[in-house]
Amino acid sequence: MTEQPTSHEGRQPGAARPQERARPRPGSPPASRAVQVPAQPAAPGDPAAASGPGAAAALARAAAASTARPDGVTPSDSPAPPGGGAPGPAAGPAAGGDPGAAGKATRSGRAAKGRGLVDETLPPAFAGESGADPAGAVRREADRLRFVGAATRRIARGIDLDEIVLGLCRATVPTFSDAILVYLRDPLPVGDDRPVEPFILRLRRTDRLRLTEDDGELSLTTTDPDDDLDLGPANELCQVPPGGALAEVLRGVRPVFGDSAAARAAFPELLGDNRCVPSGHRAILAPLRGRRRVIGAAVFLRRPDRAPFEPGDLLVAAQLATHTALGIDKAVLYGREAYIADELQRTMLPENLPQPTGVRLASRYLPAAETARVGGDWYDAIPLPGSRVALVVGDVMGHSMTSAAIMGQLRTTAQTLAGLDLPPQEVLHHLDEQAQRLGENRMATCLYAVYDPVAHRITIANAGHPPPVLLHLGGRAEVLRVPPGAPIGVGGVDFEAVELDAPAGATLLLYTDGLVESRMRDVWAGIEQLRERLAATAQLTGPDHPPPLEALCDDVLDMLGPGDRDDDIALLAARFDGIAPSDVAYWFLEPEDAAPGRARRLARRALARWGLEELSDQVELLVSEVVTNAVRYAERPVTLRLLRTDVLRCEVGDDSPQLPRQRRARDTDEGGRGLFLVNRLARRWGATRLSTGKVVWFELPARV
Repeated sequence: MTEQPTSHEGRQPGAARPQERARPRPGSPPASRAVQVPAQPAAPGDPAAASGPGAAAALARAAAASTARPDGVTPSDSPAPPGGGAPGPAAGPAAGGDPGAAGKATRSGRAAKGRGLVDETLPPAFAGESGADPAGAVRREADRLRFVGAATRRIARGIDLDEIVLGLCRATVPTFSDAILVYLRDPLPVGDDRPVEPFILRLRRTDRLRLTEDDGELSLTTTDPDDDLDLGPANELCQVPPGGALAEVLRGVRPVFGDSAAARAAFPELLGDNRCVPSGHRAILAPLRGRRRVIGAAVFLRRPDRAPFEPGDLLVAAQLATHTALGIDKAVLYGREAYIADELQRTMLPENLPQPTGVRLASRYLPAAETARVGGDWYDAIPLPGSRVALVVGDVMGHSMTSAAIMGQLRTTAQTLAGLDLPPQEVLHHLDEQAQRLGENRMATCLYAVYDPVAHRITIANAGHPPPVLLHLGGRAEVLRVPPGAPIGVGGVDFEAVELDAPAGATLLLYTDGLVESRMRDVWAGIEQLRERLAATAQLTGPDHPPPLEALCDDVLDMLGPGDRDDDIALLAARFDGIAPSDVAYWFLEPEDAAPGRARRLARRALARWGLEELSDQVELLVSEVVTNAVRYAERPVTLRLLRTDVLRCEVGDDSPQLPRQRRARDTDEGGRGLFLVNRLARRWGATRLSTGKVVWFELPARV
């Protein structure tokens, strides 16, 4: 056998062929492959420096490159420094940095973190490092990626405009910059609204980090004249001229360095002629662009003792500006919707409660939450003929814009039906029909009560609503027994009405289920707690004095615990004062020609008994005119009633449904001047159609 010579020329000891290098030995762990990624910073004018797919791709490439290290250890195997930054040496003399700047940056980070100014998730080490080490550049890019993620999360936590701007300032100072100025358009456009001209920017917020001389610690301040980042007198307002340098920068959307030609021309327009910015790459001007238009600008500044901004920081500024602008857009839209919802709810509920004779009223309304200010709960008080008053409280399912719209329609229907003076059960019947016409599943609960201060009686009809609570003068509180009924919108059900005593000094409390029902308790437990709370409140004022009405409403709402607000709450309280029988005079008059004369004599006697003789001539004239008009069309006896309260009220009723109308009589007419006299002499007058006819009334000031 002939042996073949083996040549070792051109081979190094320990070197393997390419095939052998790729083949791992049995039982040995796979060798990690180090990948060296050259640093390719984006130029200031490069489109990749702006926000968008290019910026995300650049940061993603940096993160992918940082997952492999020459020593074969992945980032997940090595501990991260506090604050989320990647491990690595700080910039110093060996890395080409300034040792004094590195020391100040380290002290600044520790001091700010100790004061709670730095988010624990933000990596403070990436800003301020410099050098030509490729591995250090990779780590800084990875730190930038983590910083952007943490900062955008902090910005996204804000709901309103101030919270979003504050989140941007707190996320960037001192981690990314030493100072920041945020300018926003004034006024901010909402949605698709056309922006107001001229284009004006207003300084919304400025934050900065300064080094104090006494303790060497950093603190977050606003404008400071001793700060080396002070830019001179604050320019609160800035008008952006069309075609100017600032307008061109804002139209370009991309952040630019402060020493660029575009920024040097734009800064005097934005900050003012007397303001200057640090030289070099120590300032970034970033436009804030929302969904459709530029809405502001942000200026990021660094101190001279800190490393300047790098081209990669333009990507960070672009991402922060984009997330802030989109958040501001959403906050403005949310604020507009909240304003519309709040105004809608306010217009749906009575702005001021009436003050009818013989009853005092108080009310409260609480939304389910600040973020859901509209709901389906409502209350109302409607004056009726005969000094009566209708008390209404209802609750439409849900607390949304749809519920509020349905509530408004039902409330309007109830007011119309009350004007017809229908019985309470008839009102609920017509409300049930109206709810069915509005659509399917338009259900609501409602309680309708009519209080008569002369008879001291109250008539109540219920449609699936919680029963009212009556607080007596002596301090006893009872839940009134009224038929529960079916909710409005079910259809095909009858409603019943009950008539109960309403003694003087008693207080009737009408409410919605949000007051007594929650996840912590059922409705009947809440009603019992409400009854006990009313009784305890009445004991504080004694048995002879009812509690003040406004304070009583506040005390009732105080019984709600932190977890008891699941629904909006409507509350209506009525204090029954009544009208004493001695202040009421009531007669029946036959519809004949002698009725006006008899009405004048009866009215004169009543006024003499009340000590109001000085009103006799005026009252006799008006009573004669109204009774004459009623007798002309009536077929049944005419009613005449005088009520003495803070005013003198006269009511004349007949069985004719035709309402009188005031007209201008000609000189040759013998009649037609009765209502003209009533309109000129009475303080107030009116006519109301009833189910059995009408009532014409007028009022005069009661002077004793």
